[in-house]
Amino acid sequence: MESGIDLQSSAIQLLVDLGLPSALAKVLWLPLPMALMLVVATVGVLIAVWLERKISAAVQQRYGPEYAGPLGVLQPVADGLKLLFKEDIVPDRADPWLFTIGPAIVVIPVFLSYLIVPFGQNLVVTDLGIGAFLWISLSSVTPIGLLMSISYEIPLALSVLAIVMMSNSLSTIDIVNQQADHGILGWNIWRQPVGFIIFWISALAETERLPFDLPEAEEELVAGYQTEYTGRKYALDDLGSYGNRILSALLFAVFYLGGWSFPIPVDTLAGWIGVSPDVAWVQVITAAIGITMVLVKTYALVFLAILLRWTTPRVRIDQLLNLGWKFLLPVSLANLLITAGLKLAFPVAFGG
Repeated sequence: MESGIDLQSSAIQLLVDLGLPSALAKVLWLPLPMALMLVVATVGVLIAVWLERKISAAVQQRYGPEYAGPLGVLQPVADGLKLLFKEDIVPDRADPWLFTIGPAIVVIPVFLSYLIVPFGQNLVVTDLGIGAFLWISLSSVTPIGLLMSISYEIPLALSVLAIVMMSNSLSTIDIVNQQADHGILGWNIWRQPVGFIIFWISALAETERLPFDLPEAEEELVAGYQTEYTGRKYALDDLGSYGNRILSALLFAVFYLGGWSFPIPVDTLAGWIGVSPDVAWVQVITAAIGITMVLVKTYALVFLAILLRWTTPRVRIDQLLNLGWKFLLPVSLANLLITAGLKLAFPVAFGG
């Protein structure tokens, strides 16, 4: 299968063509991916915050933000600016260095995980061979108990492993390409109906969304583990939290909804109108459609997650542990074994 465009090599070659030495071009490239992902993740978080406030208002029959810009779209920007200028408080008995790097430990793994997500037709910063499991490993840096996190991280990994088994690759590019041949009928959601439910439930728990947001008891007088953080540190923590939620929706779209794939293959549409898919303007339209499909699928999942938050009660910790250890784990193991059997019995349909 084709790997995506190698943005690193292309960018370095462009700098070399402009007359820069190869070594200097590589040094200049290093901060660019993180800067790009920082911008993408930050804008995505601002959109998600606005959606959360508007959807929660609609659920509760309120208007929500409406004065800061059209339909209140600038309200998250105003909130972010307010946090940047608020007083930075460090508790007297806290270790200043550990207290300061805490939000960074939350944010950095999230931004690193964005590097392996294909945002459109052959558009990815780096196509790592372990891309499918990078998010799971990095997002394990959480402030919650090990026993509770393992109860849903193992089923999450097993559901992804079933996708990897069918795709014969850990690359997110290869996983999308494996679903692209037959349009919507080729998406993994039809071949992994149990796996996609396990992934969705586990991803909600991994990103601490209701009904599984146990680390942050919102109905209590305090907000949980980030109670002492104010200003910029709290903004970083919130940025990492919302960024992780959007990232989980992006990966869900990649693993189960065909990523950038259109419900009807673009090659088929081009054939219907008698145009070669290799024509330049068709390639441009294909790329635009791919980016649009990724965003539409991602924010449809974000909408669903927000709707669940405002319509479902929080579970207790023992209920989450029972769900993880007694249901998700055995079902995900059975799903993996059944997938292996189907791969051997029907190699054409299950990536043999």
